[in-house]
Amino acid sequence: MADAVTEQLAALKDQDWAIRGEAAGLLGTFKDPRAVVPLVALLRDQDRSVREAAIEALRSIGAPAVEAVGTCLTEPDLSVQESASAILATIADERVLAPLITALRSGDWIVRMHAANALGRVRNADAVEPLIPLLHDKVKAVRDEAATALAAIGDAAISSLLKALQHEDWLVRLHAVESLGKAHSKRAVEPLLSVLFNDHDSAVREDAVRALGEIGDPQVIEHLFTVMREPGLRTVAVEVLGQIGDPRAVPILIDVVTGASSPEVTRTVASCGEHWNEEAMTQGAAARALGAIGDERAIPSLVASLDRTHTRAEAAASLAKFGSKVIPFLLPLLNEPRDENLLFHVRETLASAGWRAGRQTRAG
Repeated sequence: MADAVTEQLAALKDQDWAIRGEAAGLLGTFKDPRAVVPLVALLRDQDRSVREAAIEALRSIGAPAVEAVGTCLTEPDLSVQESASAILATIADERVLAPLITALRSGDWIVRMHAANALGRVRNADAVEPLIPLLHDKVKAVRDEAATALAAIGDAAISSLLKALQHEDWLVRLHAVESLGKAHSKRAVEPLLSVLFNDHDSAVREDAVRALGEIGDPQVIEHLFTVMREPGLRTVAVEVLGQIGDPRAVPILIDVVTGASSPEVTRTVASCGEHWNEEAMTQGAAARALGAIGDERAIPSLVASLDRTHTRAEAAASLAKFGSKVIPFLLPLLNEPRDENLLFHVRETLASAGWRAGRQTRAG
């Protein structure tokens, strides 16, 4: 192996770009630390495919390459900085904490994005305050990576994220909410409820509902019942009830999927060239939520929902999750005049529940 490494290191200097690229790829498979410095030099190669081969090789080598790659974050050549930050996004550790924090202030959004990603991997509390300003970066990809990184850092970032919920910029509040959801911190429940009922921005409030779903604390169930009364938040609240999975939501969701609790006013929503009203979407979400909770009380209502085209697919998918328990409810449908699409979903659901046509028995 030692001779093979030496041979490929020499090939990195060949005038033929294809040979250089192949050598870089092989050195990545060898994972020999002696290749790190020569491969780092290849990040400046004029040929893009060679640079990409060097990037993948350094990622493959991993920890032995971290410090050498980190030095490239201060290179004058922005393309080298981009390559280095992209590599560190997958192999970074504490040794490059300082240069990564500095890179968050880069004028190149790609460098900022990868640096934030890398800091999420490092998970050091010192990165929290430098990451917070990126929650209102002009580039969405940077904001998203900063939010994800703060969530990955976890407890050490919670206080700063809670403070960011009061920021005047709605984008900062939005991404702080997202981070808190991803961090799954119970400390965030009460502040997120405050955002849900008091923030002036509808997108922030909607994301607060989603974040509460990610945290999954059952104490928010009653609050979600209240939120369901508000147009624009009704569908997402139903989705989150399914995500949390508390059986207390089952009667409410049954009322939604059957239309027993339809609001007097519902919004029109454009989708794929068609127009749906929000309640039709909410009923589909309720069918999915009932399947996620898995309470058998929902089976008759889900079977009834097969009759409506806008809930049919969701109801069938949810019924399939109950297994053989749905067979007695579905078999009678095969013996009644039905449209072919409904019968297709019934047969598919029965098959997934373990029923086979050869075992069919006529109802009644």
